[in-house]
Amino acid sequence: MIDLAKSNGVWIITINRPEKANSLTLEMLTELALITESAGDAKAVIITGAGKVFSAGADLDQARAGLAVSDIWERLSGAIENLPCLTIAALNGTLAGGATGMALACDIRIAVPTAKFFYPVMKLGFLPQPSDPKRMTALIGPARTKLILMGGQKITASEALDFGLVDRLVEPEELMDYAHDLCHDVMNASPEIAQGIKAMCR
Repeated sequence: MIDLAKSNGVWIITINRPEKANSLTLEMLTELALITESAGDAKAVIITGAGKVFSAGADLDQARAGLAVSDIWERLSGAIENLPCLTIAALNGTLAGGATGMALACDIRIAVPTAKFFYPVMKLGFLPQPSDPKRMTALIGPARTKLILMGGQKITASEALDFGLVDRLVEPEELMDYAHDLCHDVMNASPEIAQGIKAMCR
């Protein structure tokens, strides 16, 4: 349910469970973490989803059984953030719940215009993963972060762009081509330069 393709130094990781809105099981999250942790020699990593939803977050049955508070979410987002290469979340649709951490940990977020963003942890009775509010606040500020996490608001793609939660809106048929375009310079640069720029931006 996690697909990996590699081409010219670009790793494309696809969440492939569209019949369940790409909701994430412990097995899927562990596989995502293992793939990401092994991507140290990649020049760029693109994370996307199959179908019309990026990810609905945790599989509900597993969430109730403890997945919602598992440390696997932090392991995954930390692995993404620590990659020395360019990381891109190519959001092919709605992003919800704990899956938000993957996108927040990426360097760049692009999304289709129909995507929506929500993180209903208060409604479900869980705290968000520790790094998610910090990363979200760094992008959009504390009040808008509370609007999503405490106010339970669904944010449209255009609002997400205005907030700074995503960096560009791209039509669905152009999403992956644009993600690859963003990788062009890093594919042709020395890894030291790419890593240096990324480090200077922290």
